[in-house]
Amino acid sequence: MRAFSSVFSQILKLFSRAEFEQQVRLHKAERHARGVSSWTHFVAMLFCQIARAQSLREICGGLASTEGMLSHLGISAPARSSLSYVNAHRPWELYQTVFYTLLERCREVAPKHRFQFKNKLLSIDSTTIDLCAALFDWAKFRRTKGGVKLHLLLDHDGCLPHFAVITDAKTDDIQVARFLDFPADSILVFDRGYNDYQWFHDLTERGIFFVTRMKDRTRYEVLKSRVVLEGGDILLDEDIVLVKEFPGIDPIELRRIEMINPDGGDNLIFLTNHRRLAATTIGEIYKDRWKIETFFRTIKQNLRIKTFVGTSSNALHTQIWTALIAILILRYLQLKSSFAWSLSNLVALLRFNLFSYRDLWTWLEHPFAVPISPPDVTQLSLAQFGQQA
Repeated sequence: MRAFSSVFSQILKLFSRAEFEQQVRLHKAERHARGVSSWTHFVAMLFCQIARAQSLREICGGLASTEGMLSHLGISAPARSSLSYVNAHRPWELYQTVFYTLLERCREVAPKHRFQFKNKLLSIDSTTIDLCAALFDWAKFRRTKGGVKLHLLLDHDGCLPHFAVITDAKTDDIQVARFLDFPADSILVFDRGYNDYQWFHDLTERGIFFVTRMKDRTRYEVLKSRVVLEGGDILLDEDIVLVKEFPGIDPIELRRIEMINPDGGDNLIFLTNHRRLAATTIGEIYKDRWKIETFFRTIKQNLRIKTFVGTSSNALHTQIWTALIAILILRYLQLKSSFAWSLSNLVALLRFNLFSYRDLWTWLEHPFAVPISPPDVTQLSLAQFGQQA
C-alpha cells in the first residue's frame, strides 16, 4: 500500500527547499530569526491564506492542533509573539522572489489565450485595499482612511499574474505603468484610467500595441475612414491623430473604433495603435480585460488580503505576497487537473482536506470519490498475544 503525507505537505513539495534556502541567504532573511526559520514562517503564512486563519492566534493554534502532522511539513508550530516579530522584521522581498520562481513553473503548464493571433496578451489594472488609518498610520491617505494599491499585470496565457507591485493608495495607476517593461509585440489592455498621450507615444515607439477606451471630449482629427459591414456591431473604424501636441514629438496615428454596447447604454469607443487586427477582434480583446477584474475579486473573496494579521508595512507586504503565491498554487493545481475546478471551489475543498492523508493528484481528479482504505488487519486479543509470547 502506498503511504501518503498530508495534502498540505504535498503542496509544499512544489517548492524546492534547496532553492528556497538559497533565496533566504540572498535576502539575509535569517538575520532576525528569533527562533522561527524562514521556512516555518513561509508555511505558517501559507496556512493563513489557504486555511483562511483570521489572526496570529488562529495560525499558531491551528498549526499546534495538528502537531502530530507537522513533521511532514518540516516545521514545529511557532509561538504567536515570535510569528508577530518575524512578520514585522523578515524582509518581504524573500516572498516576492519565491513568487516569481513559482510563476516560472506555472508558465510551463499554462495554455495560450483564446485568440488566434500569436502576440502575448496582457492586462494592467490596480485595486485598492482599504486599511484602518488608526492602525495603519503609515498608509494614511485621507483624514480617517488608509489604504494601499496592488498594481497587477495579468498574462492571459493561463490567467497568471505576470507582475505585481504594492504602492500607497495615493499613487496614480499611470505612474506605475510608465516604469514597467513589456515584451515587444505584446498587446496591452487597460481602462481609461491609464489614458496618457505621452505614454501612448512611448508604447508605440517601443513596438508595444495597446487597446483602451477613449475618454470623453478627446480632441482628434480623422485621417481616413475604413469600411465597416452594414448591420454589424461596428459603427465606425477610423484612422485618427490626437490633437494634443508634445514638443519635439511627432503625433502618432491611432485607430478609433465605435461599437454598439451589447449590454445597452452608450456606444463603446476604443483606441488602439494596432492597424491590422479586425475591429471586432479589438472589441473582443477589450472584453477579455474583464479577467483581471475577476482575478481581483477571486483573490479578495478566497484569500486573506482584505484584513491583516500585522499592522506594519513589512507584515502587510508579506501577507499580500503570500496571497499571490497561494493563488499561483491554486492556479497550478487547477491547470494540472482535468476536473472542472473553479478557483473558489478548489480553495474551499482544499481547506477541508488540508491535513488529510490522501494522494493530492488523485484527489484533484476525483475529489468526491471515497478514499481507499488500508487493508483490514485483525488486532490480536490480549489472550492471543500472551499465547504467542
